[in-house]
Amino acid sequence: RIQCMEKFLAGLKAKRDEIVTLLQWEICKNSADSQKEVDRTIIYIQDTIKEAKALHNRESTFTNDSGVFAHTRRAPIGVVLCLGPFNYPFNETYTTLIPAILMGNTVVMKLPRTGVLCHFPTFDLFKDCFPKGVVNVVSGSGRETLPPIMATGKIDIFAFIGTSSAADSLQKEHPKPHRLRVVLGLEAKNPAIVLPDANLEVAVRECLLGSLSFNGQRCTAIKIIFLHKDISEKFRARFIEEVDKLKMGLPWEAGVAITPLPEANKPNYLTELITDAEAKGAKIVNKRGGKQDRTFVAPTVLFPVDKTMRVYHEEQFGPLVPIKNFEKIEEIYEYLDSSPYGQQAAIFTRDPNAASTLVDVLVNQVSRVNLNSQCQRGPDSLPFTGRKDSAYGTLSVGDALRSFSIRSLVAAKDEKESQELVSTIVAEHKSNFLRLDYLF
Repeated sequence: RIQCMEKFLAGLKAKRDEIVTLLQWEICKNSADSQKEVDRTIIYIQDTIKEAKALHNRESTFTNDSGVFAHTRRAPIGVVLCLGPFNYPFNETYTTLIPAILMGNTVVMKLPRTGVLCHFPTFDLFKDCFPKGVVNVVSGSGRETLPPIMATGKIDIFAFIGTSSAADSLQKEHPKPHRLRVVLGLEAKNPAIVLPDANLEVAVRECLLGSLSFNGQRCTAIKIIFLHKDISEKFRARFIEEVDKLKMGLPWEAGVAITPLPEANKPNYLTELITDAEAKGAKIVNKRGGKQDRTFVAPTVLFPVDKTMRVYHEEQFGPLVPIKNFEKIEEIYEYLDSSPYGQQAAIFTRDPNAASTLVDVLVNQVSRVNLNSQCQRGPDSLPFTGRKDSAYGTLSVGDALRSFSIRSLVAAKDEKESQELVSTIVAEHKSNFLRLDYLF
């Protein structure tokens, strides 16, 4: 399997520029981010191969306990249904597809409705590098194709990145849900918390990147900013200035930060959120805010928002930045406790006492706390998961291999006859499972 994957990786590198171009044209991701997505995927495959070898080598041993010797390895589970999102259609799909294949599973890859074109250059690679039936591709409407697939009961692992409502609906289609293992990456409403002693330059820079890179269309994006009242005015002045400097244009133009939105209904949804917030007291506070031209939506900053507004609770997944003042840290706790999401948070402070107090609370509400930096996924060696409705299961290079496999073992009584039997099997390389070879 590793040799097949290494052959696939070599072919993928040769198609890198073609995939980058397709990402730009279909999902309107700018040039730098499109290149980053493909390059990160290549590195992810390299690292996953390396970790798969290391896992194999760690398992190349026997244990002996209470008169029983055993050989334990991780084995495949069966058929994996992989669904990736439109915003990272290449990278996010491969973060489940690649470990699933390396652990010996067969996969059914459901292509996203938007973001499908970047996969076309890989079809011949899958055909040439893997045995027939290992990688299978399904396209078309998810509502039409996925329920019948799940209803067969033949899916053993459901790897899905999308909304919790869709995940819940599809899991219910499986006739034996107790047998279905799930790996889910779902919604998030990641807050940035800016304390009065924060380094203003760092906080503005990181909140700008965190909330508006790729138009804010990232599950890891900062979706709401909480400003302590003592720093609010200074932060907002700088932040708004930087937001309005962001260049809008087509993905292949140099220096472009804000591009057209690939979802046809998203501009209307963002308008609904803005209208609702304005009706309840918020204002658009940046000059370009609220302007739209077909699927172009100018980055929009709303202030002050409160819990009566939809944008305070809903994941906007677009270039819309709600800001709220706070005075007491308990206001942050209340927000986190009431939120159905728990992926990440970002804290901006130079005070070790304030930081440690917040950290000790936040780690029980979200899965990752970022100190003086934006919310983000990488590096892929770190666990990527979430609490509440934000995730189920953990994806990192190492965790993903475990998510798509199960520990299996061969055991025998520690007696001479069994020892000789197993020794012969191992020495003569008769079994793919009972083996002590080392992979370099």
